[in-house]
Amino acid sequence: MKIGFIGLGVMGSRIAKKMLEGGNQLVVYNRTVTKTENLVALGAQRANDIASLSKECEIICSCLSMPEDCEHIFQNTVLPYARTGTVCIDFSTVGVKTSQRIYTQAKENGISYLDAPVSGGPEGVEQRTLTIMVGGEQEAFVKVLPLLKLFAETIEYLGESGSGSAAKLINQYLVAVHSVAASEAMVAGASFGLDPEQLVHLLTASYGTSRMLERHMKHYVLDRQFQPGGAVKYVHKDVKLANQLFNQAGIGDKLGELAETGFHRAIAEGFGNEDMSAVIKPLEKLCNVEVKRVY
Repeated sequence: MKIGFIGLGVMGSRIAKKMLEGGNQLVVYNRTVTKTENLVALGAQRANDIASLSKECEIICSCLSMPEDCEHIFQNTVLPYARTGTVCIDFSTVGVKTSQRIYTQAKENGISYLDAPVSGGPEGVEQRTLTIMVGGEQEAFVKVLPLLKLFAETIEYLGESGSGSAAKLINQYLVAVHSVAASEAMVAGASFGLDPEQLVHLLTASYGTSRMLERHMKHYVLDRQFQPGGAVKYVHKDVKLANQLFNQAGIGDKLGELAETGFHRAIAEGFGNEDMSAVIKPLEKLCNVEVKRVY
């Protein structure tokens, strides 16, 4: 199949590579042209613009940072040029209403649109263990399922348009809450003189563990390495959208609002482009401690 891929960031570039390794023809576009170079060297074709990519590909994938980017690109440069029968797969994390608006326009143009956000980070792509949450037409989902299996392990079709986005925002709500809770726990432990590495060992063997505690501490915080797998600013965007979703469900006061504040504070203090685990840094500053490995 001839596949177009728009958005070659940390996740998009890796997903696109797996598609290329799966024997597919790949046409790529990224606003920053240099991000296409590695894939072009592996055999991908570089598109000059999104319109030309949309005209020639039967499946069009996107992995973008912000909801407004998705809406603008699909409504103005993908859907007007894509052929009838094209399937669009959006791996981005956006709001439910954003997915539904794009779906509606796509359907009017005879095009299928799947909201298919992913979870698992860059390592999940590399190990082919990603989770994909899919909303949209089931017929389109069945058509692209073999493609999704090239880089994901858990692939769930959830129902009508927006279902995938709703599930992903619920996931991101927990990511944000658990991240802030883990950060608070570790900073409190350091404040009382506990060895951070020993505390992580104890917590990850106990009921208090979480995947975010293990991820953040073992792979980022203890070694003071904050090169992003998923940046603070994106988790803040996600939990903000998740809180809006929870409001619509009728849930008032919630932990997600505190998590949103914690991530906003990290951005305000200059850590927005660092890994999401850097949400711990303002807490460390507040308590005058640093959670790190003691050699």
